[in-house]
Amino acid sequence: MEPQKPSPGPRQPEGCLVVAIRIPVRIVVLVLVVPVRVVWDAVAAVGRFLLDTLLRPLGRALAWVAGGLWRYVLVPVGGALGWLGRVLVVAPVRWVYRSVLTPLGHGLALLGRYLLVVPARWLYARVLAPVATAAGLAVYWVLRVLFVLPALALWRRVLAPVGRVLAVVAREAGEALSHAWRVAGRISRAVGRALGTLVRWILVEPVRRLYRSLLAPVGRLVRDAVLRPAARAVRGALAGVRDTVRQVRADVRRALFGEPRQPVAVDRREPQGPAARTLGSSTTALTKD
Repeated sequence: MEPQKPSPGPRQPEGCLVVAIRIPVRIVVLVLVVPVRVVWDAVAAVGRFLLDTLLRPLGRALAWVAGGLWRYVLVPVGGALGWLGRVLVVAPVRWVYRSVLTPLGHGLALLGRYLLVVPARWLYARVLAPVATAAGLAVYWVLRVLFVLPALALWRRVLAPVGRVLAVVAREAGEALSHAWRVAGRISRAVGRALGTLVRWILVEPVRRLYRSLLAPVGRLVRDAVLRPAARAVRGALAGVRDTVRQVRADVRRALFGEPRQPVAVDRREPQGPAARTLGSSTTALTKD
């Protein structure tokens, strides 16, 4: 015999708030969605009808017409226009370029060479180059005499000796400044140590003795006698408040949404059927009628 399936447990009662919200929401959603769905189904049906009866045949007809127009009209007309363009435009232009423009260009290039290039080269070699060379030499000597030689004399006679003297003065001043800085540092450290010792004797040691002898024992006494008991009392009060808040929240949830669903416990250790034998029964399968 097949084991009997466990019967579902009783449905847990739902809260009044859940029932009060569920029914109006479902009614409003139904009223809003039904017209939209009806319009959508109508538009889809009309679209399918137009596609099957009008658009597809029209598309096939237009494709056939366009193919015939391209094959029997546009291609022959394009070929004829291309042939006319080659005969009337390309061939005459090519003949004019080869027979007229090319020889004319060669003639102008030979004529320009003899009329412009050769005279310009002779003028540069015979006139401009010597004149430029002489002018450049003259400008060089003028600049050398007026600027370079006086600048060299000024550097050698005045600036170099003055620079050496200033370098010696700057070096000595730097060394003196460095020595004075080191001496001032030693003096500053000595004064700082003296002031530190004085402050430690006058201020730090009395404060340390006062802290060790008076403030530390008083602080430990206040901590052990006042702060720790107060902290334990506050933690106990907070724990009680948390338990109260948790219980109130559970009561409110139970009043609004009902009792939570409890799982049904099923004992699977022995079969649950009319043929099952219990420990307290004396009837067995052998002695049963």
